[in-house]
Amino acid sequence: MTSVPQQKAPFFSFPHPINASVARAVAAGVVIMAVATILLDWPWITLVLAYGFIARVLAGPRLSPLALLVTKVIVPKFGLPYRPVAGPPKRFAASIGVVFSVTAAVLSLGFGLHGAAYIVLGGLIFAAGLESIFGYCLGCKVFGFLINWGVIPQSVCEDCANFESRARRMSARGLRPDGTPLVK
Repeated sequence: MTSVPQQKAPFFSFPHPINASVARAVAAGVVIMAVATILLDWPWITLVLAYGFIARVLAGPRLSPLALLVTKVIVPKFGLPYRPVAGPPKRFAASIGVVFSVTAAVLSLGFGLHGAAYIVLGGLIFAAGLESIFGYCLGCKVFGFLINWGVIPQSVCEDCANFESRARRMSARGLRPDGTPLVK
């Protein structure tokens, strides 16, 4: 088995691939926080949600308390499997989360429009719920449509169309899809 030297990813980057188990657990945390915001009528939680999405878009899990909790505690504690999926669509989905959470924060904290903010959070709960419960990433599907329509260049994620081919190609080299050595 040959090993390929690993380059350290820049601090402000997003992992590719990303562990789908982590993405689903983070989405569950988003659902919990958004539901708590509405049920407890604590609009300040929208700031926590917005910060988390912005942090994940900018630096992956490095700056996001929720993502750090999931990667360092929840995934190991519950033995969630490593299931690699393409990173760029997940980053795009998180960018949509930025739009929803910042909009909710501005509506509720900036303008006092709690009802409107909670409607926006309902959309976030729906999308994050699909991801956390069913593993269906609505933002990823939109990303795929945008690539197919030529809005996003295919060069942004050449492996996205068939991520399984990347997994097979890397496995043949003795590597996981993220480039780390396979553990036998």
